Amino acid sequence: MRRAGLILVALLLAGCAGMGTGSDTAGVAELKNTSGQSVGTARFTQAGNVVRILLEGTGLPPGSHAVHVHAVGKCDPPDFTSAGPHFNPTGKQHGALNPQGSHAGDLPNITVAPDGNGRMETTTEQLSLGSGPTSVWDADGSALIVHASPDDFKTDPTGNAGARIACGVLVKTPVR
Repeated sequence: MRRAGLILVALLLAGCAGMGTGSDTAGVAELKNTSGQSVGTARFTQAGNVVRILLEGTGLPPGSHAVHVHAVGKCDPPDFTSAGPHFNPTGKQHGALNPQGSHAGDLPNITVAPDGNGRMETTTEQLSLGSGPTSVWDADGSALIVHASPDDFKTDPTGNAGARIACGVLVKTPVR
């Protein structure tokens, strides 16, 4: 009986070990506006080959705004151009509606209420928190940008998203 119990425990532990994220890190980006004020947080987690992104914004302008992962982990104000172009390791064109698209960094729009609060939750298989060509942890890192206008999901290279109004450098955090 004791041996059967030990075997059962070993099988349960092995099964739980197989439920990991496929990555030993998660990520967070603390978003700041062009004045350096905190305007939100984006959390990145991975389960299997799917990355979940949860963006919670505060103090953003009301309306619909494009959200993209950008290729460089730098957020120099006032225009955040230091974050480079959209994260695009596979060399695609922009937008989910573009037959040649989409960039790995193309994400849904966030809708911000009149009180300045907004929430965007999505998943993608085009990014990775592990290693390899689609990893956001490449040599120069990655950043999350909120734009002034909504993304039209088709116009290359930016989706007519307008100015960069908030930026956060993606940093590794331990998986919880």
